[in-house]
Amino acid sequence: MTMANRHLARSVVLQVLFERDSSSGALSHDECVSRLQSYSQEFGARDSDMPFMTQLLQTAVAKQKEIDTVIVKAAPEWPLEKIAAIDRNILRLGLTELLFSDRAQVPAKVAINEAIELAKNFGSASSGRFVNGVLGAVYVELGEPGKNEGAARKQGPGGQGMGKMPVEQLGGAVVYAKHEGETYLAFVHDIFGHWTISKGKTQGGEDVKTGTMRSIKEELGLDVTLREELGVNEYTANDPEVKGGKKRKRVTYFLAESPFSDIKLGSSGGLDDAQWFPLSQVGSLNFYDDTLKIIIPAINILAQKGRA
Repeated sequence: MTMANRHLARSVVLQVLFERDSSSGALSHDECVSRLQSYSQEFGARDSDMPFMTQLLQTAVAKQKEIDTVIVKAAPEWPLEKIAAIDRNILRLGLTELLFSDRAQVPAKVAINEAIELAKNFGSASSGRFVNGVLGAVYVELGEPGKNEGAARKQGPGGQGMGKMPVEQLGGAVVYAKHEGETYLAFVHDIFGHWTISKGKTQGGEDVKTGTMRSIKEELGLDVTLREELGVNEYTANDPEVKGGKKRKRVTYFLAESPFSDIKLGSSGGLDDAQWFPLSQVGSLNFYDDTLKIIIPAINILAQKGRA
């Protein structure tokens, strides 16, 4: 399927989402599929595009509650019902691809750029800028996936182009515990639909180890012992309160041991769940690529040292 065909396919899905929204969600699944087929013929989409369109539509509808939560978080000054209907549904479509599509098939930048083009084609004069702003904010929160060039994200300290930015120190840990002969790992779940590693900012006077242990206590309610360092990750983040509007975040990750006790999710923004998972289930969880780069070495260490 060429890019032009996919753009047309997205336009067809957008029409169905818009009509469904206008009916306050009253359209049934079968009615949505019927509309999809009708608009597909009207727009001149190819029959071979139908599986792509059907999957995109079904995911957008199934994940609408989570997606709307992300929109509210990313554009807090815009209540969802106050956003123009066409812009609201373009955001839903764009976030469906940004958050839930296979990035090998739909890179993050493609999802954003396609949504911006839809906004320019179907929205108002300001729609493109608005959609770009909201999806761009989510993209930054996701860690700018796929941005391999420039200095957006680099392993280790001192990435080029970031030296003059203010630095914010954070600490995180892959937390494990033994229970009845089995190893469990603790993860938090964010509003973008991914399981990830518990982490937090260091506070005045803390070193990164102390800050990490305190952050995990606040976020998970667990008392941990740091066993070893897993690595350091650096990336830029928007911050309108600092000079230049950007800052450098430096996250040091550890392997940490905890008693197998109940997790009590704290009030950290952007998180909606936290759980223990037996090691055998970890491979089925939805992680960010950067998170996996920390988790996999942690699991290898546990296996080598007999902790797993």
